[in-house]
Amino acid sequence: MGGLVAELLQGGLGNLAAYLAAHVLLCLVPAFFIAGAMTALVPKHTITGLLGRNTPRAVSYPAAALAGSVLAVCSCTIVPIFAGIYKKGAGLGPAITFLFFAPAANILALIYTGGIIGADLAIARLVLSLAFGIGVGMIMALIFRHDDAAHDRKTDAMFSEAATSVRAPLVFLAALVAVLLAGTLKFDVLTRAHAEVTLPLAGAGRIQEALLRLVPFDAARGEEGVNVQGAVLIALLAPIAVTAWRGLRRIDEGWNRSAKTSLALIVATLLFAALRITPDAEGVAVGVTGRFAAVGLGIGALVVFARTRLGGEDTRVWLAETYRFMRQIFPLLIVGVLAVGMARQIIRPEWIESLAGRNTLAGNLAGVLFGVFMYFPTLVEVPIAQMFLSLGMHRGPLLAYLMADPELSLQSILIISAIIGRAKTWTYVAWVALFSTLAGLIYGAWVDGAGIAVLMAYVVAFLGLLVLTLALMERRNRRRVVAAGDARLA
Repeated sequence: MGGLVAELLQGGLGNLAAYLAAHVLLCLVPAFFIAGAMTALVPKHTITGLLGRNTPRAVSYPAAALAGSVLAVCSCTIVPIFAGIYKKGAGLGPAITFLFFAPAANILALIYTGGIIGADLAIARLVLSLAFGIGVGMIMALIFRHDDAAHDRKTDAMFSEAATSVRAPLVFLAALVAVLLAGTLKFDVLTRAHAEVTLPLAGAGRIQEALLRLVPFDAARGEEGVNVQGAVLIALLAPIAVTAWRGLRRIDEGWNRSAKTSLALIVATLLFAALRITPDAEGVAVGVTGRFAAVGLGIGALVVFARTRLGGEDTRVWLAETYRFMRQIFPLLIVGVLAVGMARQIIRPEWIESLAGRNTLAGNLAGVLFGVFMYFPTLVEVPIAQMFLSLGMHRGPLLAYLMADPELSLQSILIISAIIGRAKTWTYVAWVALFSTLAGLIYGAWVDGAGIAVLMAYVVAFLGLLVLTLALMERRNRRRVVAAGDARLA
């Protein structure tokens, strides 16, 4: 028993360490700042004009999907941005579509899926994620329409006196998104070292070997490991957290030394994360990558713009909102990543062949469940999917896994619940599980030889039935509202 507990703890802590080292700084931290900027700086009418609950559906839902398609990041990075647009007045339906579509079918994930597993699966992932992402959003908006209306009124009252200037906040927001993309995209010009210097640091190689023993690296199992650079980044998170807690939580009252120290540490750590650090026999090779230059230029532009265009008060409000998102989301993220790492020690990939070797309902449900308990960040999930395929998983359940994995991880469920509440979250989870299973069944049937015309007929019939059901429910609800109004008048 003690050995099992030790194995679970090592798996959980190792997964947490690998996640903190590889994904928090260049992915999650910019996402928090983006969410804070949306809440503090972008006027409500700008959000609601495209994603509001009263915006025509033909505009809001495609706009939500389009916005998500360009963000090549994992669900834990998307969730803070989802929180930002929802808090600032986006309708529940379009916000849910953004939350679903962005990690499941962003452009980089589709390109990577097509290149490694096949163009057919990438196309199926795009088409079905788009159709079902919009479908889930519309269903959520209808089921929780009264809460959605109340949320809209609440944001009207909360942001009624917000600044009406649009250009400066949107330019600032675009610069933040550029920093996020510069830190996450895998283009060669960004990842390649354009200059390199070797620092004579003895013992770096032995430290790296020790880290790999503590946190193994195995790309086939999705284990990312922790290198020397990652260990330094994890160590830097502690002073960032302390200075942010002491300074940014009081930034509303005015600038203070701890807040400035925290921001300086964040900038320095982002730049350090963008370098390529490689221990070797001679010491540590430090490579200046294109990512380092891009992130540095982006941060410089943000600093100049904040000082010249935003002003001190708007900047402080932005930082205050960013800190609130960090305080709300980051602890839940740590708990979720730790739990997933522990679950991986119990779940064996070898179970795949027996559970999901055929395109059955049970097989596709197994693919969805593996997505919940074996969550991997974007781009890591694709090699894992390739491994599942080699172990005997049918391509139908494989698609169900690829659609569920970015949406239904334990940490994402915890975080979403803190943003929109438990009832909405578990309703969302249920619909995503249903649609992911259905997507796998449809694609799997095509793989097994069903004609494309038959499959399209199935999809159209299902969507048509869904639209008809939603229309009937909406008509029934309107009649109830009218009847209730007549009763009050009587």
